[in-house]
Amino acid sequence: MSLSLPADPPSSRSLTGVVPQLLRSLEGDSEWFPPARSALVLLVDGLGRGNLSARAGHARFLVSRMTKRDAARTVFPSTTASALTSLLTGEAPGVHGLVGYRVRVPGTDAAPNQLKGWERDGLDPYTWQRAQPILEREAAAGRPCFVVSRAKYAGTGFTEAILRGGVFVGADTVAERVAIGADLAARNPGALVYVYTPELDTVGHARGAESDAWAAALEQVDDAARALHEALPRGVGAVVTADHGMVDVPRDRHVLLTIGDELLDGVRIVAGEPRMLHLYADEPAAVLARWRAREAARSWVLSRGEAIAAGLFGPRVDAEVEDRIGDVLVAARSDVAYYDDRVVDKKPQGMVGQHGSLTDRERIVPLIRLGAYGER
Repeated sequence: MSLSLPADPPSSRSLTGVVPQLLRSLEGDSEWFPPARSALVLLVDGLGRGNLSARAGHARFLVSRMTKRDAARTVFPSTTASALTSLLTGEAPGVHGLVGYRVRVPGTDAAPNQLKGWERDGLDPYTWQRAQPILEREAAAGRPCFVVSRAKYAGTGFTEAILRGGVFVGADTVAERVAIGADLAARNPGALVYVYTPELDTVGHARGAESDAWAAALEQVDDAARALHEALPRGVGAVVTADHGMVDVPRDRHVLLTIGDELLDGVRIVAGEPRMLHLYADEPAAVLARWRAREAARSWVLSRGEAIAAGLFGPRVDAEVEDRIGDVLVAARSDVAYYDDRVVDKKPQGMVGQHGSLTDRERIVPLIRLGAYGER
């Protein structure tokens, strides 16, 4: 059957190419960016291009700097663990192996959280994440590399998995982080500086991207981006981008999977996240048929093989990664979210902002040029 999946435009810029192209700009031969003497990437978690455009009045600086070409397409699933790993390794999920928010450890019934479950579930950051981090490679070659983020992320399994090699600097606020990042880029010729801000995503999950609270958080990001641009000395370039966008899903659009639901027949593990389920099944073909019969009108329902053949996890899926992917994938295309209502902890059902699927709202992110990259 035809899956009618959304197609990436031939000219689409992938998030996996951003950091490699920044490094090439330091050598003067980037296809995306003009030459620069140092490079900085400001990653705003949860800032989709569509979300930004919809709240343009709260981000006047960023919108004023954004042209039609200033966009990239994040990976699938459009979730932080997968996307940040792709950004910072230059590889798609099919290679680095973080193929979702929660995925099964092959040969077990464990489906750990790829952001916070490293220590709790015993994931090895040096082997579970299978690609070499760009910062580690560049630092070993002598390039000054820095990570500016919230102090509590220092030394975590996820940080070690994707950011090792960079000198970690902790700071509490967005404004402090961009000021530190600009200073590091200015004082260290040839530097690669990664600045991360999770606050917008946190507000989006709790209140939604259409909320006043999200608009207020966006204003703080916009002020910080303006300050960053003004602080960059001549010759230093910066980009503002994101890992994914966000779709608001009200409670009346939740699809609750309960005891006795035929959609759970033959399903061993429900993993992934609410807008992109990984279903691990004892009877994959039967599970696929049942989900397609009931959910195809509002979600893309694919087998593992179909998803791999369609290139959703990248042009290559390594053999060691295949079994991490669900037997059946359910990616929402309308504004719905799926929850396993059998679990005791119902707190996740309080989330408003969601992401993970294939829609443009979730996958198209800004790629805004500042400093040496934005001189036009």
